[in-house]
Amino acid sequence: MLNIWVVMPTCLPLVLRRCHTCASGTFRASGKFRVNAHHKLIDVWLLVLCTGCGETAKLTVLERVNVRSVRPELLDRLHDNDLGLTAELLQDPVVQRRNRIALDWDGAWRLDTGGSDHLDREAFDVSVRFAAPIPVRPVRLIAEGCGLSRAEVERLLADGQLVSAVRLSGRLSGDFTFTLKRREGRPGTVPPRTGLI
Repeated sequence: MLNIWVVMPTCLPLVLRRCHTCASGTFRASGKFRVNAHHKLIDVWLLVLCTGCGETAKLTVLERVNVRSVRPELLDRLHDNDLGLTAELLQDPVVQRRNRIALDWDGAWRLDTGGSDHLDREAFDVSVRFAAPIPVRPVRLIAEGCGLSRAEVERLLADGQLVSAVRLSGRLSGDFTFTLKRREGRPGTVPPRTGLI
């Protein structure tokens, strides 16, 4: 039986960008957009606030685009300061490249394992799904989900008891699956901790 774990955002990530006023390196999204029309052309910015001094900066979303080429429902969401649209645009690689920003997801996500019933089995399969492209270390995620130390997860990996079709070192932000098998005499797992990881 396949168990589903979900990596879910709990709030908007911080925006990594240097502040020109106080030299802070992080901004938080205000959830507000600025829309300017110049005849038939439109500019759109997402407003972000420096976490150090509160200075407002603008992230370019659209620049000198013909207003007729913008979907009416998108315009409505921009004018309504749609928080879901803010999240979508922050995660958009085009917006990130255009504005030379990265995202800091520390403390902005949680792991939902759906319970710990499967942890006492000899072997179990887990499908990890990402509700947003949040970069996490699979070893850390598996450790938290199974209530193990990272060192124990590394040992399971080295012993071939933890297997996956993807490399579990480094960071992943896309769905993957893994299988954990326990041998006789090896330490078992304990129920996972709850809350942010």
